[in-house]
Order: sequence, then C-alpha cells, then structure tokens
Amino acid sequence: TFANPASRSHLYGWLAEEAVENARRQVADALNADPREIVWTSGATESDNLAIKGPAEAASRRHIVTSAIEHKAVLDTCAYLEGKGFEVTSLLPDATGTVPAQAVEAALRPDTLIASVMHANNETGVLQPLTEIAELLDGTDTFFHTDAAQTFGKEVEELRNLPCDFISISSHKIYGPQGVGA
Repeated sequence: TFANPASRSHLYGWLAEEAVENARRQVADALNADPREIVWTSGATESDNLAIKGPAEAASRRHIVTSAIEHKAVLDTCAYLEGKGFEVTSLLPDATGTVPAQAVEAALRPDTLIASVMHANNETGVLQPLTEIAELLDGTDTFFHTDAAQTFGKEVEELRNLPCDFISISSHKIYGPQGVGA
C-alpha cells in the first residue's frame, strides 16, 4: 500500500502501519531481537552512521577500533569522528583477508567506545570472526557494531546468535525495496 504508516485516521494508513510493523517483526525474528530494537533507516550507510555516531555523540570515551577493509560508510564515519577529536585504530587484515579477533583485543583500551568490524567484506567476500570478537568484547564497556549488509538473510544462524550491540543491514541485498535499511 502507498500510504503513510503514521497516518492513523484512515484505512490506508492502518494497512501501511501493519505492513511496517510486520516487517519489523520479521527483521527482529531473523536477528533474535526485540522488534522495539529495530530502527528503520534509508539503508546500511545510514545504519552504519547511526550505530557509530550515535554512541559517540555524548561519549567521554574517545577511541574507536575498526578495520582498514570496512565499507566506505564506516571508514568515512570514523574519519568524521577523527575530525571531532576521536582516535581511530584501523586494523589491517592478515594474508587471508581476515581481521583476527586477537588483533581487535590487542587494540582495545580503557577509552575504547566502539569496535566496528564488518561481517563479510563487500569486495572479497571474506567472513570476519564476529563470534570470537563478540566473545572478547563480552564483559567490557565497548560497544560492538557490525555491518552485515552483505550477509543478512544468508548467514542467518551466526547473526541470530551474535551478541552484538548494533547490526547494520540493507533491504535491497535480500530483494527488498531500495532505500530501506535497519
């Protein structure tokens, strides 16, 4: 339906709201999340920005860990925050294209706010060891973000069971509408 889901005074608005909430439940179920945790965006780029800039807005911790092979959306966001006084550690992948969990662990500091490592590289397809990284971050104050635009709907079980604070996804990667992410 082509109606505004926030228009609650007519049938078309009600139907549109029902469709949006049904999609929210489907995404939440795929990620083993609460539907209230799903935030719609215009795509994975906006999701990456929100996940990284959001915690940084009022943070006293000023260090970010990421990898040098992240999508431009993450790298540009980290560069923006560097300009705002954050220090960014960009980890290089090993010979297999993997960012080892131990490298993330070694880069952590008491002032690390967020670690952002993509699930699968958008150019090479190499899967990063997210479960191991999440285990290393468990019990710390560091937020964990992953750009899972390439793997959402494909690596279902790993993402469903991943203890992660922020996951960025894009609808068009799973044959959904253009211009929608979460």
